[in-house]
Amino acid sequence: MPTPLILLIVLGIITVDFVSIAPSPAATDAAHIEVYYGPEDVPGDRLVLLYDHAHQYIYVAVYAITFPPAVKALADAKKRGVDVRVLTDRGQIADPKQQRALGILHAAGVPIRVNAHDGLMHLKQVVIDDDINTSGSMNHTTSGHRYNDERFDVITDRHLSVKARKKFLALWEDRVRFEEWTE
Repeated sequence: MPTPLILLIVLGIITVDFVSIAPSPAATDAAHIEVYYGPEDVPGDRLVLLYDHAHQYIYVAVYAITFPPAVKALADAKKRGVDVRVLTDRGQIADPKQQRALGILHAAGVPIRVNAHDGLMHLKQVVIDDDINTSGSMNHTTSGHRYNDERFDVITDRHLSVKARKKFLALWEDRVRFEEWTE
């Protein structure tokens, strides 16, 4: 039952009832966030570990993907039956390292789509098994892992991960803005 609060005001007495406000269930189940800064925290190592522990799916939306351990981990995940998909930027596919990485993924059976629209596919997001999603500035490149000033966030939260999955799949299914990559 609300507790009345009595306020004395110059012109009289006013009684105000405050309704107790309970936090929503989402507010009490806070997300767990790990923050890695490159290069000192070697964020690519954490990324590879996430790929190695995926069970159902790994959905990658990243501007550039050339970091050999990440590419290998994605190909290995596909081989063990994980649904792996990659969205990347068409402007990056002219890079020989990107071509090599996409060729390895494609040979492993990973479907790849690139943007067909004028803007960049500039996300740096991974969603894994509706439990984990990542964000930050880091591309999945050796420079992003070892040389650049980067941030890589690992977010463990089902609600946020489901939202990230839905966004990824909306982009994936958008046949106007994204097209299949072929060698």
